[in-house]
Amino acid sequence: MGKLLIVGSIAFDEIETPFGKTGKILGGAATFIGLAAGQFRVDAGVVSVVGDDLPEEYLNLLKERDIDVTGVEVIQGGKTFYWKGKYHNDLNSRDTLVTELNTLGDFDPVVPEDFKDADVVMLGNLHPNIQLSVIRQMKVRPKLTVLDTMNFWMDNTWDELMEVIKLIDVITINDEEARQLTGEHSLVKAAAKIQNMGPKYVVIKKGEHGALLFHKEYIFFAPALPLEEVFDPTGAGDTFAGGFAGYLAQTKNISFESLKNAIVQGSNLASFCVERFGTERMLDLEKHEVDLRLAQFKELTQFNIELT
Repeated sequence: MGKLLIVGSIAFDEIETPFGKTGKILGGAATFIGLAAGQFRVDAGVVSVVGDDLPEEYLNLLKERDIDVTGVEVIQGGKTFYWKGKYHNDLNSRDTLVTELNTLGDFDPVVPEDFKDADVVMLGNLHPNIQLSVIRQMKVRPKLTVLDTMNFWMDNTWDELMEVIKLIDVITINDEEARQLTGEHSLVKAAAKIQNMGPKYVVIKKGEHGALLFHKEYIFFAPALPLEEVFDPTGAGDTFAGGFAGYLAQTKNISFESLKNAIVQGSNLASFCVERFGTERMLDLEKHEVDLRLAQFKELTQFNIELT
């Protein structure tokens, strides 16, 4: 069984979409990554920070799925990270209404001793200095270090982000962020430029239009499964990352072919995440549903053609 270290936020989300709205519910990058990775046979642990306002049952949801939470620091008297957002009618764009860093603002991560030799490290979307601290705490270089980041860190912590990017193996960003990071409109040129910064593999997420994987001169594209209904996109990117990292930690196979399968696994799990608010769908997801939808992915992308 492979070992996976997950670094990210455990948070309160408050979400409004054209289909309804919630009060404060469980969210955060580490939560979605962990729930997705829990679909695989991995020894997974989370490093995060919360306040004592987070209900114990939320951490128990992760523990029940064999996710180790000894690396989650609970600050007595502290408040948990809180995000409130409203999605537009197309669900592709949203307005952030409230962001309260709270305990995350002074987060100094401590990697548990049992996870300092993790096979795969999944660095969720956080300040680059937090990500860098985790990298430096590892006893041995992981087989694969995966970084998720966003345009906010490109705007505000460019030098620190560049330092992290030099040290990782895979970066996962969306198409807009890839263009901002490189100044290139062409995603092919952008991916090549990013590889020159350090990562061996570049994953560019395109939301409802799938994801691209780049490695040297090789390119792979996985579509997103066409869904009848998308209810809430929150956490879909983190769920994708969790499926991607969880699959690779399970197989311990770090090859381009294996990463192609990991892209499909991540896309498959993300397609469930958007079907309900927050983590609801991931919490009741059954293996037979995952397998059935994987078969649909296969059917969607397979064809026979004669080349003359």
